[in-house]
Formats: sequence, C-alpha cells, structure tokens
Amino acid sequence: MCMEMNLQTLFQDFNPSKFVVHTCLLVFTVLIALKLDNYINWSFWAVFTPIWIWKFLVILGATIGTYVWWQYPHFRLEGEAYIHYKAMLISLAIHLILLMFELLVCDQLTTGRHLWILVFIPLIFISIVSIAICIWSVKHDRSYELELFCAVNILQFIFMALKLDNFIHWSWEVVFVPLWILMCLSLVGEWVLYSIIFAGILLRTPEVNLQQRRTSFNTALAYTFTVIPILVFQVLLTNKLDDGLSFSHIVVVSPLFVSYATLILMSFSSKGGNRWWFGIRKDFCQFLLSVFPLLQEYANIAYNNNVSRGSTGVPNDPEEPYRDEDPHKKVKDKKSQKNQKKNEIMKPVVPVTCIDMPD
Repeated sequence: MCMEMNLQTLFQDFNPSKFVVHTCLLVFTVLIALKLDNYINWSFWAVFTPIWIWKFLVILGATIGTYVWWQYPHFRLEGEAYIHYKAMLISLAIHLILLMFELLVCDQLTTGRHLWILVFIPLIFISIVSIAICIWSVKHDRSYELELFCAVNILQFIFMALKLDNFIHWSWEVVFVPLWILMCLSLVGEWVLYSIIFAGILLRTPEVNLQQRRTSFNTALAYTFTVIPILVFQVLLTNKLDDGLSFSHIVVVSPLFVSYATLILMSFSSKGGNRWWFGIRKDFCQFLLSVFPLLQEYANIAYNNNVSRGSTGVPNDPEEPYRDEDPHKKVKDKKSQKNQKKNEIMKPVVPVTCIDMPD
C-alpha cells in the first residue's frame, strides 16, 4: 500500500480561472434544468447568478490587475508582464461582450421582446474576433480555449438564432449539424482516439518512465470523460426538442455533470493561467503560500505510507524504520557535509603537547 500526499504538488499546477469557470457553469446548468422542470420558481435573473458571479470575478480581477499595473510601473519589467497584461485585457473584452449576450438572453427569456438573431449578435461578433485572437495567442504562446470554442461555432450560433426566430423550419437534428461535426472530429480525431492510442503506445514502451505513462493515461481518461458525455447530452437534447422525449431536463443535462466534474479535476493539473489577474504576478500556489504562511509548513510535508511490513506487523528492518526521501533535504545534507569539510580544512594546526604527570 502506497499513499503519498503533498499539498504543494496538489496546488502548484492549479489553474484557478478554469476552476471558477467550470464550477459556475456546473451550478448554472443545474439551476436552469431545475427551472425548466418547474422544481424552482426563481426568475431567470436569479438562475443566472453563477454566470453573474463568474463575470464579476473577471471584472474585479482585471480592475485590480490594472490598478497594480499603473500604480507600480517597475512591475512592468518582470519577464513577460506586458504580454500577460495584454492577454488579460483581451480576455476582459471577450467577457464583457459575452456578458452583453447573457444579459440579452436573460431579458429575452423574461420578456420575449427581442428577436433571437439580435440577441446572438454579440456572440457572433465574438466568434469573428476570436479568430484573430487565436492567431495572436498562438504567436505569443497563450491559452485560447474560450476563443477557439467561439470561433469554431460561429455557424452553429447563426443556425440556432434563425431556428429560434422560426426563419428556418429545420429539425433540431439538422440545426446541430455544425456541432455534430465538431464532436465527431473531437471523438475520432485529436482528443479521444488520438490520446487513447498514444497512451496505449506509451504503456507498451519500456523506455518510457512511469510518470509519463501515468500522465498520458490520465489525459486519455480525462478527454474520454469530457467528450463522450457531451455527445450523449447532445443526443438526448435533440430527441427532447424534436420528439418530445419523456425525460426531464435534469436527466437530459446529467451527462454534462460528468464533463464538468472532469474539467474541474483537470483544473488542478492545467498549469498556465494569467499572472496579472488580481495583480498577484506569480503562480497561484506561490501567492497562496505568501498570503497564508501557515500553509508553508504543511506544503513542505510529504506523507509516505510505503513501509513494507512482515507478518508480525512491524517493519522488516527495525534499525531503519523510515527514510525521508525528500530531495531538498538530501541537498541540504550534502551542503552541510561540504561546509563541515571546509571548516575542518580551515582549522589551525596546533602542535601536540604532552603534559607529564608529576612523580
């Protein structure tokens, strides 16, 4: 039995932005399904509360980051600070336009006084702008998941708006054709099938170390539990809209819960993230340890229960019950040994004197 836990390892690759976004989307999906099933009688403005929280955190983080940027000019010289700050402003602009779309959707669901094609105009505009943003992000090695999602779904947004306004009388199965194509490419192409094959090759390659095998296997598993539930949800939703499937909305959206849970877990190993949100200018783990110094004591402790025991329940080697395998401690021990050797060399040589005892 082997159990190892290290708080610093858990949070050093944590991406707080993805965690907040996927958590808010999970709660919003639950609330909108309960609202459509009449389990709750909240207004749509209250149902959209997780979305408002998400956008509020984005605006607050960008505001504080901008204040730090202009208040402390010497911080601009830190590494790629300008690229991080510019990426934060681009993301803020995308979220503000997305907020406009969400406000129009909420008002349309409440009053029904707009055409859906007008409601979708901000989203279509984001999709067009996102193409240029994706090119800029690739050039500067920045993440662009939200922008890529909007860019590849521009045709889907147009079809949905025309269908909701009854300008086209296609079935929802035909309306979702762009999304069907995207999901098939994700399933057969780069994400699921490719990651599974790549993980299988690494598992059968003896030259690859255990850590690489574990990483590739976890990636394939994560992609599988992200894409396949979305595809199942799309099938259930299409049957619900076209054929009046008897399932409730909470059952239809239930596959998305698996995808959201997987994405939330993946946020603990996503790395990346913009360091200028809230002006922290460092990785989230380092910022968390600097704000809460007490966590430094626990973050430097690794628990290892990999002790082999005999039939009597005691360690096989009583002379050596436990070895600390912390590499930092080994380095410190080597440094202390070198310092001891230097101190011994620097000691003055004193001649040996003999004091005879009196008779």
